[in-house]
Amino acid sequence: MTSPLNQPLAKGREVDPADPRLKRVADVLTAYGRSPDTLIQVLHTVQELFGYLPGPVLELAAKELKLPPSRVYGVATFYHFFSTKPLGRHNCVVCMGTACYVNGAGRVLEGIEEEFGIHAGETTPDGALGVRVARCIVSCGLAPVVIDDGESLGRVKPGDIVSRIRRKLGEAS
Repeated sequence: MTSPLNQPLAKGREVDPADPRLKRVADVLTAYGRSPDTLIQVLHTVQELFGYLPGPVLELAAKELKLPPSRVYGVATFYHFFSTKPLGRHNCVVCMGTACYVNGAGRVLEGIEEEFGIHAGETTPDGALGVRVARCIVSCGLAPVVIDDGESLGRVKPGDIVSRIRRKLGEAS
């Protein structure tokens, strides 16, 4: 099996050595002194610049921070706010922590998956919607919780979030 770190950028995209985003990543690495302790800050910068964490850029970060690629990839895949796949123009994160799960988060996720034909961790083929799950977003009193384009929504019902997403995507309800 090929390591995700060796995968190219999203289909049809490559890292051009002249890409100004790489210069920004290099500037951030220099500003942080290439200290391994700054990995999370570097990953935030990479995701902000590229929209996700491309494998070749993760490899660059590992090399520059003198960390094993497995450690960089482990951090990148552990935290729900990082993605190693391109995100959609609109993004929905369903909390699957215990409180959310027992209060119906599974049904919320199923409703989204069925309506838009994708599963958690995927983006629609047109790049319009990405759906992910989080282990816990620490809003248990509002369970089930969904983060829709950065906005936390509590006590979400499957039909309500599907309608909200449809409106955002410009589809007829």
